[in-house]
Amino acid sequence: MTDGLERLWTPHRMTYVSGEDRPEGGYDKPGGCPFCLAPGLPAEESLVVARGERVFAVLNLYPYNPGHLLICPYRHVPDYTDLDLAETAELAAFTQTAMRVVRRVSNAHGFNLGMNQGGVAGAGIAEHLHQHVVPRWGGDANFMPVIGRTKVLPQLLTDTRDLFRHAWPS
Repeated sequence: MTDGLERLWTPHRMTYVSGEDRPEGGYDKPGGCPFCLAPGLPAEESLVVARGERVFAVLNLYPYNPGHLLICPYRHVPDYTDLDLAETAELAAFTQTAMRVVRRVSNAHGFNLGMNQGGVAGAGIAEHLHQHVVPRWGGDANFMPVIGRTKVLPQLLTDTRDLFRHAWPS
């Protein structure tokens, strides 16, 4: 007997939920950290949108919303207080640029910005600081994530990456 509900299957999220994609030694060391590895990947394999001198912008592999970016220092540091002044300034400037780019490309109405400092604060990769830039639109929070525990993403990450790369100022 059917319950009349349509299902959106998101099996790719199971890797994240189960922790299957965690490296054997964890994220403590740069060799297993996806934020340390991302800038070195070939462009077609990487979700890196833009690179600065001290930080880079990368799409979140498990986004809360379409266009969810992470601003990461190249240095493998866990805490905001570990950044030097130049890293802090560039992280702030990249966050502002990310907001401008996302508004231009996808007409975001607002943003959630933030850092989860430490595992107890919700950081999935607590060993490498990263600033979340999550675009928001009026009505984007509906029953799907609340009841269905599923987020509907209307665009492939590689397509979003390409749009952002082209819109990011040189």
